[in-house]
Amino acid sequence: MSEPPGAAVSLAEAPPADTPSTSFRAQRVQPLRRPGRWIVTAVVLVFVAQVLHGLATNPFYQWDRFRYWFLRPTILDGLGVTLEVTAFSAVLGLLGGIVLALGRLSGSPVLRAVSWTYTWLFRSVPLIVVLIFLYNFSALYKTLSLGIPFGPAFVTFDESKLATDMTVAVIGLSLNEAAYASEVVRGGILSVDQGQHEAAAALGLPKSYQFTRIVFPQALRSITPNYVNQLIGLVKSTSLVFYVSLLDLFGSAQTMGSTYPGDIVPLLLVATVWYLILTSVVSVVQFYVERYFARGATRSLPPTPLQKARAGLAEFRARLRREAAV
Repeated sequence: MSEPPGAAVSLAEAPPADTPSTSFRAQRVQPLRRPGRWIVTAVVLVFVAQVLHGLATNPFYQWDRFRYWFLRPTILDGLGVTLEVTAFSAVLGLLGGIVLALGRLSGSPVLRAVSWTYTWLFRSVPLIVVLIFLYNFSALYKTLSLGIPFGPAFVTFDESKLATDMTVAVIGLSLNEAAYASEVVRGGILSVDQGQHEAAAALGLPKSYQFTRIVFPQALRSITPNYVNQLIGLVKSTSLVFYVSLLDLFGSAQTMGSTYPGDIVPLLLVATVWYLILTSVVSVVQFYVERYFARGATRSLPPTPLQKARAGLAEFRARLRREAAV
């Protein structure tokens, strides 16, 4: 008598466990072999090892003199000047860039023309020329005055007393930085969806409120990575203030190199390492600023480097347990 449809099959009638289909499912899938990737990785590792070995063993670098100069007061004083010039120039340059960007987006043809001309001029003239021109500005205008335009002056200043080396460096870098920052800010504002502008206008919000509370916070997601690139360039551009008699980090290393000619290479390495440290700190700050402004734009915030390290370690341990179980 035949079994009715859907009847359970007894264990005796079940197929054996070593049938081809069952054994095939029990096999472990092997990853695809990529010998080319391993060869390239080995070549790169050998090259990196050779470079590091050359840096460590070549006596020309004089690492003992590098350690001597790295934390000397002269170098640290120059580092402080670099940080001060960078901080003032970054803030003033960003504020000037916002004003210029708003001028480029203004409905006034005069403001658009003036903003475009300023950006075109300072992006075309080398920064060293701007600094040297400002350093010799007193030769063109010995006094500065405040008063009625084309009329009498109420207050007069001696330009040579106002234009200190620090002032010249900050003004020159800020003027140059504002030209580049304006394009970064303008691009960030234009990246905001037009629907956001229309929604803010439909609510009857004032223009200033629309910009400060709706448009600009969204534009910062696009502005931040681009402006941080400008900021890293600004940190390195501070090395040019040495030519206006301001002893920054590079200027201090250059001066000590002139006094101690045998230590030129270790002094240049000291300046290089400090610039690497400064730009690395800026990059870390950039990551957390971008992560902050990513809220609401992504489903989950990008993991921090510490979280990535923990996840990688957990995955590595899990892989070891799986391989040990097999």
